[in-house]
Amino acid sequence: MQSNWRTPLVMLICGGIILTLSLGIRHSFGLYLQPMTVDLGWSRQTFSIALAIQNLIYGLATPFAGMIADKYGAPRVLLAGTLLYALGMVLMAFSTTGWAFSLSAGLLVGIGLSSSGFATVFGVVGRAFPPEKRTLALGIAGSAGSLGQFLMLPYGQTLISRLGWQNALLISAVTIMLILPLSTALVESRKTRTGEHQKQSIREALREAFGHRGYMLLCSGYFVCGFQLLFISVHFPAYLIDQRMTPETGMMALALIGLFNIFGTYFWGWLGNHHTKKYVLSVLYFTRAVVITIFILLPITPLTVYLFSATIGFLWLGTVPVTSGLIAHIFGVKYLSTLTGIAFLFHQVGSFIGVWAAGYLFDSTGSYQLMWVLTIAMGVFAALINLPIEERQIVRAAPKAV
Repeated sequence: MQSNWRTPLVMLICGGIILTLSLGIRHSFGLYLQPMTVDLGWSRQTFSIALAIQNLIYGLATPFAGMIADKYGAPRVLLAGTLLYALGMVLMAFSTTGWAFSLSAGLLVGIGLSSSGFATVFGVVGRAFPPEKRTLALGIAGSAGSLGQFLMLPYGQTLISRLGWQNALLISAVTIMLILPLSTALVESRKTRTGEHQKQSIREALREAFGHRGYMLLCSGYFVCGFQLLFISVHFPAYLIDQRMTPETGMMALALIGLFNIFGTYFWGWLGNHHTKKYVLSVLYFTRAVVITIFILLPITPLTVYLFSATIGFLWLGTVPVTSGLIAHIFGVKYLSTLTGIAFLFHQVGSFIGVWAAGYLFDSTGSYQLMWVLTIAMGVFAALINLPIEERQIVRAAPKAV
């Protein structure tokens, strides 16, 4: 039986802090690109391929983490994932070759992220709240993940500046272990986790989702989201240094993205709670494309960088609560971690391609210009493919009485 202290509010707060730690530290990895490549004599592509692998593994492992969390509970998944996350960061600190860095930053951290990210936490939060409050609650949890980006970027930059990148990674590995005590708040009763009235098997749920055109369109839009965000997250600090900005400007830019992401994720979650979700997603993706277009056409100055960071931050993770809320609305919450995890796989495939392509195109052309153009075109594409989604809730036949 679920303990009385594990109320929906407690689950939301602790789940939000878990996302703050997990996603915040992950977003600081872009700060290591410049010092590590210079000290170790790596190309940007070497660094980029490890982060691309991380995001691909993150995506590939998330559906399985979601399935395990839906069946056995989120705390077990969080325990294993946190330990792998911390181990990966320790090994990152001692990597001297590209393959070792890909193993640690790519494989181990990727698996750790899959177990401590949105799908695991959102499954618990989504089941804890009633439908009329669900998308807003998911938006609040997503905002907490955004807060992590705002807090952990200055934290990571301070550690790198004062102690060096190697010690910064070791201290961050210790920091991620704070997830372990927080995970005890996410224990659900078996009845809550498995669904009292829904007898659908996981195989039936997967067949239903993959046969639903709207689900596949949502997943395709999520692919674009990952493509855009990881390119900016990993390469933006280096891009600004290429434009003769200081490393601190890059750190502040990412921190501003995180700060305004807090408000943006809450706002888009609120909007999705009150308006047609597919239209909310379409507007969000199209606005991203417009903002990026304006930025690359303007002169690059600290002012334009900070304005762009604040604006794109407001649009950063607004897709997450709206997409998850739409999945919950259409398919129900029994397999919410599983279905959001599969959607997130598409997101991370996009992340893999985005972060790798940016490094490849930079090394090939000496510029990120083509990558910015691709990012704009993908945003327009995502805005269009969300429009035909059918939002009606699936009504299943009630199980026959025995």
